[in-house]
Amino acid sequence: MPAPPVVPRPGPASLTFVSFSQLPGWEEDNPSGAIAAFARSCATLLRRPASASIGPGGRFGRAADWRPACAALGEPESYDAASARAYFETWFQPYLLADQGRSEGLFTGYYETEVEGALSPNSEYRWPIYRRPPDSLIGLDRTQIEEGGLDGRGLELAWLNDPVDAFNLHIQGSGVMTLPDGSQQRVGYAATNGKTFVGVGRLMLQRGLIGPDQASAQGVRAWLTDNPEEAKVLMRENPRYVFFRWVETDGPGPIGAQGLPLTPGRSLAVDPAYVGYGMPLYLETTYATGHPLRRLMVAQDTGGAIKGTVRGDLFWGSGAPALELAGGMKQRGRYYLFLPRSLQVLAQVQ
Repeated sequence: MPAPPVVPRPGPASLTFVSFSQLPGWEEDNPSGAIAAFARSCATLLRRPASASIGPGGRFGRAADWRPACAALGEPESYDAASARAYFETWFQPYLLADQGRSEGLFTGYYETEVEGALSPNSEYRWPIYRRPPDSLIGLDRTQIEEGGLDGRGLELAWLNDPVDAFNLHIQGSGVMTLPDGSQQRVGYAATNGKTFVGVGRLMLQRGLIGPDQASAQGVRAWLTDNPEEAKVLMRENPRYVFFRWVETDGPGPIGAQGLPLTPGRSLAVDPAYVGYGMPLYLETTYATGHPLRRLMVAQDTGGAIKGTVRGDLFWGSGAPALELAGGMKQRGRYYLFLPRSLQVLAQVQ
C-alpha cells in the first residue's frame, strides 16, 4: 500500500508512515494477548456516536472511522498469534510517533500493589486510607492529613497494617486489599488533593541515602521499611495525597482512565494530549534487564507523571511478580500508533 500523502502542519508531534515489516520484533510477538484489551476498548467505541472524536481534538478521526475494524474483531478467544497479526495488518496502518523529530522517549512500569487491611482499626491496623473529602478539605497536604486534618469525619475507607504499604498505595493509585478473613477487595483512585507529586526515591538518591543500584521501587521500599522514623519525615515531603474508593471489576486488573479494566502486560498509560484512549500501539523498548521488550499494547490509562508525546507507563499486573517487572523499569524506547487504513493521516499532529 502506498504511503498516505504528507500534509505538513505546525506542531511538535509528527507521524511517519511505516510498514508492518519495519516493526522490530513484530513477527515474534503474540498480539493475541492484546486482543481482549482492544476488544474492551472497541466495545466502548462502538457505543459512541459516529461523529465522536477519537484522540485529542479528533486528530485520529471519528468513531465512524474505527467502527469497521472494531466490528470485524469478533470473539477475542478465537485468535492465535497468526490470526491476530493478520487482523491488525488487514485493518490498521502503523505510524511512528515523534516529538520535534525525536522518536525516542521514556517508558516506565507500574503495578497494582497488594496490601493487608481491615474495615475497622485496631492495634495492628492503624494507618487509614480515606474516601474523597468535601471540597473544603480536599486541598490538605499529606502532613496535615496525617496529623489529623480529616479525623472525626467518617471518611476512613479502611486501615492498613503498614505505613510504607499505605504510602506505596498512594504512589500506585490502586491495589488489592486482603482483609483479615482472607477475602480480597480492590481499591481504586477516587481523587487527589491536587498537590504536586514529589518522588521520594529521587530525594533519597540526591541525599545519598541509597545508591544508583538501589534506586528501584524495591530498593526504595526496603530503605523506608528499615528506617521508619526517617521514612515518616521523608514520605511527608511528597505532599500529594490520593483518596480511594472500592472498585468492582470484571477484568484482570484495576480500572484505568478509559474506565475499563487494565490487562497485565498489554495496557499502557499514555499522555491523552497526544494519544487517544483505546488506540492500539506497538511498543519498542527494553525490560529493566536490558533485554528487548517489543509488543502490541492498548492505550487505556494515564498518570500524573505521564507527560509528553513519547511517554508510556506499562501496567504489569498485581503483587510481587508484577513489582519485579515494574520496579526497575526506566527505559528508552519508541512506539508506533495503529490507525485505521481508511484514515487520511496528516504527517503532523499537535
